[in-house]
Formats: sequence, structure tokens, C-alpha cells
Amino acid sequence: MRNSLVPPAGPQRVLALAQLTNSVGDGAYYVTSALYFTHVVGLAPARVGLGLTVAWAVGSLVGVPLGRLADRRGARGTAVLLALATGLAVASFLVVRDFVPFLLAACGYASAQSGLAAARQALLAGLVSAGERTGLLAHLQSTLNAGLAVGAGLGGLALHVGTRAAYLGVFALDAVSFVACAGLLVRLPAVAPAVREGRRDLGVLRDRPYTLLTLLNTVLLLRMPLLSLGLPLWIAERTQAPTWLVSALFVLNTGAVMVFQVRMARGVTGIASATRAVRRSGWVMLAACVVFALSAGASPWVAVGALVVGAVLQVVAEMGQSAGSWQVSFDLAPADRVGEYQGFFGTGVTVARTLGPLVLTSLLLGWGTDGWLLLGGATLVASYAMGPAIRRAPASRPDVRLPVPVN
Repeated sequence: MRNSLVPPAGPQRVLALAQLTNSVGDGAYYVTSALYFTHVVGLAPARVGLGLTVAWAVGSLVGVPLGRLADRRGARGTAVLLALATGLAVASFLVVRDFVPFLLAACGYASAQSGLAAARQALLAGLVSAGERTGLLAHLQSTLNAGLAVGAGLGGLALHVGTRAAYLGVFALDAVSFVACAGLLVRLPAVAPAVREGRRDLGVLRDRPYTLLTLLNTVLLLRMPLLSLGLPLWIAERTQAPTWLVSALFVLNTGAVMVFQVRMARGVTGIASATRAVRRSGWVMLAACVVFALSAGASPWVAVGALVVGAVLQVVAEMGQSAGSWQVSFDLAPADRVGEYQGFFGTGVTVARTLGPLVLTSLLLGWGTDGWLLLGGATLVASYAMGPAIRRAPASRPDVRLPVPVN
């Protein structure tokens, strides 16, 4: 019996190996970069934060034109070039000694990463049938989590050593990982450039239903900084739970996605099932927020129990929402503009990562229980609003035939 966690041989497996390769490097980079730039290079933490915010804002803007480039010039070649560009941007961090070079390198890194994500989605769409895309994306998500976990372990070793050479070794590893990723992507079959007719000056922004779906999905993605920022601060400031629980909940989330994301995605096979999956995830996320709120003021072990149950509900909601949004984002994108559309849909991740910390700290630490309820309610409303937005799509996308959603 084939291992359900391993995609079939051929392009799907090569895409997964490419994802695994660069995610190991990224995992090591993520856990060491902030300390490297502040403790080794000597940049002020506020300037590092400002530089990364500007960089990812730039990256979100260039993701759409780079995705359009993948549609017009060929997804494989564009993805290979952008993987190499990402490796070069990471390598440039090795010689950064001041804020301006750091800002330029960070902008290059964020731009190449955003474009690479869009080009990969266009490549996936060209190589994999529509019925297999969500399942493959689930495999890729599991692979991403596995790679990040391994990379984080390697980064932890560098942090333990604490020398400049150890940090530079991490950056070199990440740069090489993207070169290896490019080497794997070049082995894939070429995808013919899309034939484009007529002028589309505003591009994806003219597709109002898709723009609305991207906005709603951004609201759903506000959960992304929850494990890295929202819950750690909540546990430390509002509960009596031990702080080691932060690490345990992170491991729980990562492990659950690695093992169960593929299974969770099996039931999502079209627009109707994707809409139901997103709606269910809204209810489950609301339940998670309620349970998290109950941890405040409780005894230590009651708080631990509530936080663990909430984390289980949260990861179930995360996997359902991911599978549903993947299906919708591909099915509602024109076949000749997948890269452009995926580049735009991916800006939701950047916006959520940029605004999420501010939103979560304001809601959870400022409003307490009411903040949790507001977060859960906003998630539920956004998940239900996806249905009407999807039903509006045929007006602007007559080539998409949508079944009537079942409540």
C-alpha cells in the first residue's frame, strides 16, 4: 500500500522534494535570522522589524506581476530563476553590515519568495489535473512542516553554538537549499506559456469576486501568528499555565499538520465541498477561541487542559480552511492566468503576517475574553461570506460552473 504521506512518483513527488529542500533551509533561517541581525550585525530590533515589514510589503506588491510573468513566459523557467534569485538574496545577507544593505537584501528576498510561490502554483496547475491539486497541496503543506521542523532543529544547534560562523553557516545552508530547489524544479516538464488575448490593464483586480475572496481569506489567515505570538503572550500574561506549554502546542500543531493534512483534504473535491469545509472550519475556530478564553483565571492544570483542547480545535480548523481555500483559489482562477491569480491570492498570507501581530495583541491582551470571542466571530462571519462571494464568480468568470452550495 502506498504511503498516504508521500505523493505519487513523477511531477508531484518532484514538487514535494523541491518544497522539502528549501523548507529545511528556511526553517533554520527563521529561528536564527532575528538574533543574527540584532546580536551579530548590530542592528536595532526596531529597525529589523521595520525592514522586514517594508520588505514583505514590497514582496506582496511584486507577487502579482511575477505571477503574470510565469503565465506569459513559462512557469518552470520562471520558478527556477526565482528560486536562484531567492538563494542569491539569502547569500547577500552574509555581507550585510548596515541597515540600508539589509533593507535591500530583505526586499530582494521577500520579492523572490513571493514570486516563487506564485510561479510554483502556476507550475503545479500546468502539471497536475484539477482533481489532484488540493490533494497535492496537502502533501506539500505536510512536507513544508516537516522541512521547517528539521531546519528549526539545525537552527537551534547554531543558536547553541552562538558564534558568527554558526550563523553564517545557516545562511549558507538556506542559500544552497534554494539552488538545490532550482535543480529539482528544472527536472520537471515544461509548461507552455498561456496564450493571452486582449488588454487586461488592471489584471486580477478587475475580478471583483476573486478580490473579495482574497480579502475574506486574509481574515481567516489572521490565525497564522496565533501560535508564534498570540498564544505565548496569552499564556504568559493571562493564564497560570506553565510557559513550556508554548513549545508543546507548537509541536502539536506542526505534527498534526504533517500527519493529518492530507487526510483532511481528501473530502475537498470541488467548489461545493470547499465551501462546506471553510464553513465548518469557521465553527471549529469559534469553538477554539471560546475554549482558549476559558483558560484565563483557571487553575494551572485546568488552564493546560483548556489550552490543549483549544489547540486541537485550532489545528483542525486550520487544516479545513487551508484545504477549502486551496480548492477555491485554483478553481476560480482563469486557466491562462493561474500565476497572476495565485500571486494575488498569496498576498493574504503577507498581510496576515504583517497585521496579525498587531490585531492579535490588541484583541487578546487588550480585550481578554471579549477579544477571543470577537476573533472567533470574525472568523465565522468571513467563512460564511465566502459562499456568497463564490456564487458571484460566474458573473465575471463564465467558464466556471459552480454547483449550488448545500447548507
